[in-house]
Parts: sequence; C-alpha cells; structure tokens
Amino acid sequence: MSKILFVLTGADHWTLADGSKHPTGFWAEEAVAPYQAFTEAGHEVVVATPGGVVPTVDKASLAPEANGGQEGADRIAEALAAFPELRRPVGLEQVRLDDYDAVFYPGGHGPMEDLSANADSGALLVRVLESGKPLGVVCHAPAALLAATGADGGNAFAGYRLTGFTNAEEAQAGLADRAKWLLQDRLVELGAHFQEGEPWAPHVVTDRNLVTGQNPASSAPLAAELLKRLG
Repeated sequence: MSKILFVLTGADHWTLADGSKHPTGFWAEEAVAPYQAFTEAGHEVVVATPGGVVPTVDKASLAPEANGGQEGADRIAEALAAFPELRRPVGLEQVRLDDYDAVFYPGGHGPMEDLSANADSGALLVRVLESGKPLGVVCHAPAALLAATGADGGNAFAGYRLTGFTNAEEAQAGLADRAKWLLQDRLVELGAHFQEGEPWAPHVVTDRNLVTGQNPASSAPLAAELLKRLG
C-alpha cells in the first residue's frame, strides 16, 4: 500500500481583475475521482492545505450541469461525504515528502489564488521533481507550479511538457476576460512546453515523473496513470 499526499487549495475565492472575489475552492470531481481510484486500489490518502484549513468545495462543481444531471450531482455529493480526509487536513508547511509515495494536486480556481504564490507548496513541488516520485496535477492546479523556484533561481518546471486548463476553456467558462492572468499564458511564460487538447475532453500529458491533466474530465485518466507508476 502506498501513501499519497493530496495538496488542496485553502482559498474560498479567486480575486478577479476588478478586485471582486469570485467564490471558488477545489473542484469536486478532480478530488473525488482520483481519491476513489487510489483508495479502491488499497492506497492511503492524506490531505494537506496551507495552514491546515479545511478546504472549501466550489459549489459550482456540485451542480447538476457540472455532473451530467441530477443523478451525477447526487453521486458527487455522496462521494464527498465519503472522503473524511477532507475534514482533517494537515498543514502543508508540516509535510515531509519522505512520508509519501506520490503527490497529487486537484484543481478548481482556488489554486490560482493561493498555491500560485505559496512558498511551501513551491518547495514541495521542487522536492517531488527531484525525488522521482509520481506527481499528478490537474486543471487549474498547475498554477501551483508558478511558485516552484529551483536552486538556479529559475522555475523547476521549465522545459517540461505539460497541460492545464486552457485559455479556450477559460473563455468558454466566461471568466477569461475577467481574470488577472490566464493559466496557460503563465505556464508558457515560465518555459514549459504547454500541450493543449480539445476543450473539455480528457487530455493527459506525461513527462518524466510529472503527469498533468487539462480539465475535470482528465482527473480519472490522470489517476489511472499515477496508479500504473505506483505499481
């Protein structure tokens, strides 16, 4: 049995360009689908957040329209209720990578607010890359990669092939023209080789020990890839 660290946002809003606060948090499917895959395979999951705050679920991710109808919405609500680790997170600043076999970052707009500039998360990501342990990051969670400064002062993910929530998807979601910055743009600016798939379709990119997913639909395929690496 492996022990997998889930690093979740502690934010409950995303500050837009006009200073208004867009309610958010983590996206339910992106936490639940991997959690179910890992625990059903017999692995242990530990949740960490900045300061150990209980993470906030983005209410939009619980809506029927985000889950293929009311039946899907009911399933996601039940799955969250059966995810007790969400209610007792550890402090991200207290995490020891040696205690874990893999690290996974679910998305939602929350990471754009806090993990994108969180030094503890950035340092952890650098250590995971160096360790060779599997690292999964999905949707908006690659915002956390922006804080991963290597020993040379550059970004540790420069030169990596990866993906994340695209400009096209942000535009279709109606928030691109209200954002302070867009995730795809920032990942390109840091020197990553961004690989864009079709909007909303599953798209997973692997490079060395890094596995990234583009959007919520990529969560389950990403988890399957991480499970292969855990053996």
